[in-house]
Amino acid sequence: MDSIVDVLQRFSHDLYGRLTGPMPFRLVLQPGVALYLAARDGIKDARTGRDPYLWHIVTTDQASRSKAWREGVTAVTRLLILGVVMDVIYQVKVFGGFPYPLEAFVVSFTLAFLPYLLFRGPFARIAKWWMHRHPGAKSP
Repeated sequence: MDSIVDVLQRFSHDLYGRLTGPMPFRLVLQPGVALYLAARDGIKDARTGRDPYLWHIVTTDQASRSKAWREGVTAVTRLLILGVVMDVIYQVKVFGGFPYPLEAFVVSFTLAFLPYLLFRGPFARIAKWWMHRHPGAKSP
């Protein structure tokens, strides 16, 4: 069995390979779609007066946190699945099989859910600011 250090070294090497190997477009496509979804949901949050998403997750009780977490995962489920599928295709092309399933999930989570998690709140704040500055205008 590989040691943790060996696994982390292989993982970092494989991540670098994803930048230079086949299908590098997904490294832009997935975060781009995640930002679009974050903007869409952040604007909805601003319209309904909800707290910014990450702040809500960090500061609320367990039941509300779980509900918000599920809501975010549900919003990007298709994107997460697409990311895993693209990583499976990448691994089959590069390694001739699917030897590292955990890497596929980590890469998909990092490229899809992490940008969504980090940017939904700022998009909500920007939309709230916009609606405050332009009360008669149509919201963004």
